[in-house]
Amino acid sequence: MKHALALLLAAATVTVFAADPPKPTFTPGPGDEGLKRYFERETDAIAKACLADIHSAADWDAKKGEYRRQLAEMLGLWPMPEKTDLDVHITGKLDHQDFTVEKLYFQSRPGLYVTGNLYVPTGLTGPAPTILYVCGHGNVKKNGISYGSKVAMQHWPGWFARNGYVCLIIDTLQLGEIEGIHHGTYREKMWWWHDRGYTPAGVEAWNDIRALDYLETRPEVDKTRLGVTGRSGGGAYSWWLTALDDRIKVAVPTAGITDLHNHVVDGTVEGHCDCMFMVNTYRWDFPLVAALAAPRPLLIANTDKDTIFPLDGVYRVHQGAHFIYNLSQSADRNLGLIITEGPHKDTQDLQVPTFHWFNRHFKKDESPIEMLAKPLFEPEQLKVFAELPKDQINTKIQETFVPQAPPPKVPETKQEWTTMRDGWMTALKAKTFHGWPAEAGGLDLKPGPTRSIDGLTIASYEFTSQHDVPLTLYVAKGQNLADPELLVLNVLDQQAWESSPVRDGLAGNDELRKMLQANKWIMAYVAPRGVGPTAYTADERKFTQILRRFPLLGQTLEGMQVYDVRRAIQAVRAIPQLARTPLWLQADRRMAGVALYASLFEPDVARLDLHDLPRSHVDGPHLLNVLKTLDLPAALAMAAERSRIVLDQKTPGGWDYPRAVAAKLSWGDQRIQIRQP
Repeated sequence: MKHALALLLAAATVTVFAADPPKPTFTPGPGDEGLKRYFERETDAIAKACLADIHSAADWDAKKGEYRRQLAEMLGLWPMPEKTDLDVHITGKLDHQDFTVEKLYFQSRPGLYVTGNLYVPTGLTGPAPTILYVCGHGNVKKNGISYGSKVAMQHWPGWFARNGYVCLIIDTLQLGEIEGIHHGTYREKMWWWHDRGYTPAGVEAWNDIRALDYLETRPEVDKTRLGVTGRSGGGAYSWWLTALDDRIKVAVPTAGITDLHNHVVDGTVEGHCDCMFMVNTYRWDFPLVAALAAPRPLLIANTDKDTIFPLDGVYRVHQGAHFIYNLSQSADRNLGLIITEGPHKDTQDLQVPTFHWFNRHFKKDESPIEMLAKPLFEPEQLKVFAELPKDQINTKIQETFVPQAPPPKVPETKQEWTTMRDGWMTALKAKTFHGWPAEAGGLDLKPGPTRSIDGLTIASYEFTSQHDVPLTLYVAKGQNLADPELLVLNVLDQQAWESSPVRDGLAGNDELRKMLQANKWIMAYVAPRGVGPTAYTADERKFTQILRRFPLLGQTLEGMQVYDVRRAIQAVRAIPQLARTPLWLQADRRMAGVALYASLFEPDVARLDLHDLPRSHVDGPHLLNVLKTLDLPAALAMAAERSRIVLDQKTPGGWDYPRAVAAKLSWGDQRIQIRQP
């Protein structure tokens, strides 16, 4: 076996495998002073709310089912998908003196292929305890060919099989023989994953559920003794499966969980791809995920120098789980925590307690672990596919995995429209903007500097949008204007801020001066968080990681900018002279979509002037789960019921639905006007 081990180690030189990543840090940029405080306070609020409403075993029993449903939803698995035919194929077998290995694949849904190896002990006299080993990020590639993570982690199922367990080891979506995508937001800028409510964690959880379905068909498997383990990414998937599926009777997630404080405040999110996180719609902290394992035997395993699963967060997760296990008086026998010395690495020190835990709970065996786990096969021997299937959807599963809202119908009656509209609004509040403050709090509106330039008065007002989010409202008018007829609030993105008349010390310009001197108008300007005076770092990598933090809090940056625009509307209305002046909103590009949504939640926006509004959320603005409810044409129809819409679009088309709704409900020909420059 020395030859096989040497070959495997040689292959490992091209293995994509996280050993001990550098510790990520949060480094504020020039406009980030309040952002770290914002993340800290939001994270602390979620942590304090986690399990705070559980006071007894009866409380937990009453709410556990809903928590499990919420987790399934946040993984894109609610309603639970149809369990289609697995269409299992065994493509070859390997014989070892202690076991056989079946090389197999199944389809967890049509075209979604899962490759794996099933290790079956020789000489079984009846159904045996069975382990599902879920791989992390450990793919082996040679000469451009992917052999899957099951090769790098083969020492685990080999040990289980040599010790009387059936073990199925399966590849991940990204690091399998078919290479899908885990890094949609981390690396590929697929921010529309948030709009769709998609995370590859959901695919991994679904593949694991279907793997259990397959194992239950095997006569060698004892269906009452199914366990799961895995490390790093596999540790995370072990959590998802254990939390969702009671068929798992014993679990050992290894280096796969920590809490929100580590991820958001300490920055460990920067060391993780998207498969490690659910879409946190309901603003969970991770002790709640751990609690869903109770009262089944659970061993939480980690090392003390793991920089992406730090020890303090692991302890906090364990404490939350311990509280729930105590309610059922099962903590002493069924909950364990093992911390060994070392980095983020698969060590023997972690392996031995895992084996002992399964032996104790599945075999009532407390004897010492004497056999080492070691690789036994060359990568080529464990490969499942001779040729990759042409009908695979693994590489594009993100486009179809989570069902999206169907195209809306044009209502036949006002009542039908009211029902549709109210349903959309309810869903938006619960699924997309759930991360807004439950209570708005005071604006704390304070006058700032006022300047008179070229016959104009440009005043500034400081106001509080949310804790640690101070913003500035700029108000420009003719110097002697006393009774304005129109108020236009301009919502600025970074491009608009750079060319706005309020940048660089509130300098005026000829166009603005002529317009305000000729009309009784007031032009107001606001740059939501992350724009202009509060712009975040210009470092692209750091900015990506800032954007990734928001969904961990049940938010997106643009979703919170919608809230900022609402607060800006409230602030401008709090200025006595402007309390009743007809109000228009004006914005460009994705910020036009931000302004559009803000108008749905504020009562008196007379008109929206939207320039180059995207036709779909796929192009922004990116709002959590929004495409599970509606897309921009339906949102525009809702706005048109309340406000006149003027669209300036460089290219025609894309807005037939809101115009058809306006026509059917007799809102008037001018309710939606489309202009092409």
